[in-house]
Amino acid sequence: MTVAFSATGRKSMTEAMGQGPLDLIVVGGGITGAGIALDAVTRGLRTAVFEMQDFAAGTSSRSTKLVHGGLRYLKQFDIKTVSEVGKERAIVYENGPHVTTPEWMLLPLHRGGTFGRFSTGIGLRIYDFLAGVKHHERRRMLSEQETKTREPLLKREGLLGGGYYVEYRTDDARLTIEVMKEAVHNGAMAINYMKVDSFIYENDKIVGVRVIDQLDGERFEYRARKIINAAGPWVDELRNKDHSKTGKHLQLSKGVHLVIDQSRFPLKQAIYFDTPDGRMVFAIPRDGKTYVGTTDTFYRGDPLRPVMTKEDRDYIMAAIHYMFPTIQLRVEDIESSWAGVRPLIYEEGKSASEISRHDEIWQSPSGLITIAGGKLTGYRKMAETIVDLVMQLLSREEGQAFVQAMTKKLPISGGNVGGSDAFPDFVQKKTEEGAQRGLEAILAKTWAHHYGSNADRLFELADRCRGQVEATGLPLEVLVPLVYAIEEEMTVKPVDFFIRRTGALFFNIQWVRDWKERVIGFMTSIFGWTPEQRTEYTEELDIALHQAVVPMESL
Repeated sequence: MTVAFSATGRKSMTEAMGQGPLDLIVVGGGITGAGIALDAVTRGLRTAVFEMQDFAAGTSSRSTKLVHGGLRYLKQFDIKTVSEVGKERAIVYENGPHVTTPEWMLLPLHRGGTFGRFSTGIGLRIYDFLAGVKHHERRRMLSEQETKTREPLLKREGLLGGGYYVEYRTDDARLTIEVMKEAVHNGAMAINYMKVDSFIYENDKIVGVRVIDQLDGERFEYRARKIINAAGPWVDELRNKDHSKTGKHLQLSKGVHLVIDQSRFPLKQAIYFDTPDGRMVFAIPRDGKTYVGTTDTFYRGDPLRPVMTKEDRDYIMAAIHYMFPTIQLRVEDIESSWAGVRPLIYEEGKSASEISRHDEIWQSPSGLITIAGGKLTGYRKMAETIVDLVMQLLSREEGQAFVQAMTKKLPISGGNVGGSDAFPDFVQKKTEEGAQRGLEAILAKTWAHHYGSNADRLFELADRCRGQVEATGLPLEVLVPLVYAIEEEMTVKPVDFFIRRTGALFFNIQWVRDWKERVIGFMTSIFGWTPEQRTEYTEELDIALHQAVVPMESL
């Protein structure tokens, strides 16, 4: 039974979960949990996902928003990771070109810097080979003058040239949502704001979960043959509930990014540069903004709400001033920021930047399967590995036939555009179709880029919603994505829409301020919120707006 992925259908989803035995319960609705759900359901496992916040609300909406090729691992001589991550990056792009875009990256080389010209040239050549980089995306070495031309804002003193290679820019939250939508389309059941409160055991073996709906407090119990803990920064909390937190454990690391309007930081070219303390930082132009990050510091606070501190802000501002000395930025120029927590596996004596980003899988005596660590780029392969383990266990214990993974060439939701090479033509075609239906061409093009093959659904909603524009006070460019987010992407709260479904709070914060009251008014009418609920959700959004701009004072 396939249930619509609608916010108004959450109760139907909870009922559907109880209408038959579950094969697999996944705790955590970030990119790892979404990948596991898609892999598992396409192998025939009846799968449920519980996320205590919104989907992608943790680490999976707060990254540097790059599907990395693994260049930094080459410096550490981690050949295996470079090869795996590089090839996996190409798969992510091919399966979802609407949420992944090739981005030429410039690595400036300065006298006395972390990277030398010769070693960088050799390293990038090896990287191209190991990662299976496409011919037209292979690295180039630039002269000093070519480097200056590519990015005039770079520090001129000691500049030797640059390395030029391709990374892939993504919208991490949208990637997560699209993977989860594809999983649901294939029969998985996933619900946000459902917290796993405790586990159910029989004969000391884990057989189910007790969950609490965070919206109304209703409690449920579900049983499954296998349970996976993919809760990111919260995996140790669940291991504690299972009384199995022994041996390896997490070490959380916080990363912060700043967003500045291009009028104040007119960066032409994505840059990956070293800082005076030997770390590497990205500066990336995107949608009329430039964002810069990230920090990498051990974090011991609440992973639910990591925030930028004054120290975080000042570190990134100092890095900007170091590499782009002619840009006289002030604190007032920061439009927005975000802070995220990386769930790393503890390694004694290593700094946050030195700890491996490898994923690991653990099994507890009760049978709880935990996956920790890893990177956004490797989500599909991580899912394949852990579902392989589940299939092996079910085969050994219950004689179930082992089914191979089939996600390598499976487009995610919105990715049915004929492949990455065909995506530009797809966008052009949809732009013309949208214009024929009475939409402004620029809006139709934006939707085709943003939603891929789901753009047709937005065109249909535009036809349906035209009569509501005056009554709601919302133009089609706001109303249609909002209705789509509620009906097709389980958007429950204003913060879900403004942060995870649109990314506007990070990259277009004024748009959030302009439309928040009317969006909240529309959602109130749809969900029937009480005055108290409306106030609660408004305050939650206001806090997010405030924290995006104003740093928490350092303790």
